[in-house]
Amino acid sequence: MTPPKLDDQRRISGLREGDRIAFIIVAAYFVIAYLILPEAWKRYEHKHANFSDNPNLTHTATGIHGDPLNICIVGTSVDLIASMTAAGWDPADLLTFRTSVRIVVDTVFRRPDDKAPVSNLFLFGRREDLAFEKPVGHSPKERHHVRFWLTDKLDDGTPVWIGSAAFDIGVELSRTTGQVTHHIAPDLDAERDLLVSDLEKAGKVAGQKWVDGFQPKLHGRNGGGDSWHTDGRLAVVTLSPTLK
Repeated sequence: MTPPKLDDQRRISGLREGDRIAFIIVAAYFVIAYLILPEAWKRYEHKHANFSDNPNLTHTATGIHGDPLNICIVGTSVDLIASMTAAGWDPADLLTFRTSVRIVVDTVFRRPDDKAPVSNLFLFGRREDLAFEKPVGHSPKERHHVRFWLTDKLDDGTPVWIGSAAFDIGVELSRTTGQVTHHIAPDLDAERDLLVSDLEKAGKVAGQKWVDGFQPKLHGRNGGGDSWHTDGRLAVVTLSPTLK
């Protein structure tokens, strides 16, 4: 067999070198596009959570619009519970038939109940993960309250919670479910600002910022027919860590 000529050898060698370069380029593309960049974006998003792409309204069990969301908390569940209690907000009991009867009786006889349940609202396909309240006077019909849901986001590796703060002004049966529920006051911003202020006074705020335009609608009605209005901003509060 006649050996290839020198020019043919160079041509073959050049093709092989070109194949190697092409393979390296393609391999580098797949490594960068499918391994390095996705991991880099995941880490970036964990450090820089996008708070504006959260849902902005809760829903009732029947799918009707509930109370708007207006506050975001960055912290662990331990941080959140410890900070809220330090700020004077008590964990609310779960809503059951027994606690519903209790809140009606306490309202009628004007007995204080600092752990009265909140009616269930839904986000991410589930009811609130945590709820807190701050009593007013000697009856559970008036109280400050907030519901929180744990999101799937992380901010610099720390869990992110989103919540709905509102002020209850009366107790009634829900027009949609017949369950015991509260009317809310229309000024949602006052409750959001009160909660932020209480956390600040308790020394539990490590950082704070605001997301403008979070609520696209500045007024509406919730599932109980109560009107509400807001400036549309979302308060984002980073809590001081409880355990170091």
